Amino acid sequence: MGAQPGHHVLGARDLEPILAVAAKLAQPFDLRTMLREVVNAAKQVLGAERGSVWLYDESRDELLLEIATDIDPVRVKSGTGLVGSCARNRAIINVPDCYADPRFDPELDRRSGYRTRCMLTLPLVDHRGVLVGVMQVLNKVEGVFESDDEALATVLAAQCAIALQRVRMTEALIEGEKLRQQLEMARVVQMSTLPGTMPALPGYDVYGTFKPADLTGGDTFDLSLIDAGLLVVLGDATGHGIAPALSVTQMQAMLRMAFRLGADLETAFTQVNNQLADTLPGDRFITAFIGLLDPVAHRVRFQSGGQGPILHFHAAARESTHHKPTSFPLAAMPLAKLKPSIELSLEPGDILALVSDGIYEYSGPTGEEFGERRVRALLASHHGKPAAEICALLFAAVQEFAGSCPQEDDMTVVLVKREAAA
Repeated sequence: MGAQPGHHVLGARDLEPILAVAAKLAQPFDLRTMLREVVNAAKQVLGAERGSVWLYDESRDELLLEIATDIDPVRVKSGTGLVGSCARNRAIINVPDCYADPRFDPELDRRSGYRTRCMLTLPLVDHRGVLVGVMQVLNKVEGVFESDDEALATVLAAQCAIALQRVRMTEALIEGEKLRQQLEMARVVQMSTLPGTMPALPGYDVYGTFKPADLTGGDTFDLSLIDAGLLVVLGDATGHGIAPALSVTQMQAMLRMAFRLGADLETAFTQVNNQLADTLPGDRFITAFIGLLDPVAHRVRFQSGGQGPILHFHAAARESTHHKPTSFPLAAMPLAKLKPSIELSLEPGDILALVSDGIYEYSGPTGEEFGERRVRALLASHHGKPAAEICALLFAAVQEFAGSCPQEDDMTVVLVKREAAA
């Protein structure tokens, strides 16, 4: 699958400032600080003079202007004016001459003494389809906003919506709470970044599941359809608790943004790795499998930063081949160049199995680990079953093997199964 006509594709140099914005927005901020960061990011990326963010109040069906230079808070009914129309229709509005558009309200200009010439108005909708608010970017420094600006702003708005939603959820959950409530908050934030539903892909059965060892964990996964095919991610950050949960959330948000902007696999992997290397503490890193499935050619290309073993179950031979990582864990060090991606061909009935070390290294009563051999055997015995059922059987097998031994690490499984021929 190639980029769609008119799709704005960026190279590594273009991606660097965008991913830097994504990394910054993933950091913990209070709401007002986050709003300022969102506006500053929009101005920086789009070359604009000013910006503002209207937060959506669902209970009153209103938009509240929380931050804008020299302006007191303002409320607008959804559906009213440019900002209300954008919220109601959830569609970008590009106005090259504001005073020629009847939807534009010049009252804010009169109150602030500023003259708005051109404006982009964008809905802030998170990845679950929840309206968070509306962002307005005013007066492009040179000329007016073009279609390329709209494409870039759309991706930025999606990232800003997730960041704002995360901050609002965070503030609502940690207010007046102690450590346990903070951990519960981090779990909600982390779990909200996982796919809400599994993508429907003709000819394939895909499924992922995650069971943290604590209230929060360092694992994450992603299965999402993008222009290039099916994005498949499994990540595991060092440690447990809030910090690792935010680390993998940050990585996942940056990857989604990079691929939405049309980056190829190698560019996305390298740029995200280098941004994380700059922002994460020196003792933190993330092992991660990042792959793209072409569902037409039935081929998977991937890079794996320290994540392994990667199992490819061959239905015809009823056995699995083992693939090692292709690179160092993400954030371990800056990367200038990658080894070539590994490419797998999925035949009918084949399964790509990504299993975190929380399963491989789960110890039983005698100290023996569950190990790769048992995972291979389970795939061979149950490969004909649906992917969700295979995952459930694997978790059950681990629990039976462990007995009363506690879970000490997060357990995550992602299966990409090509349906068997009729």
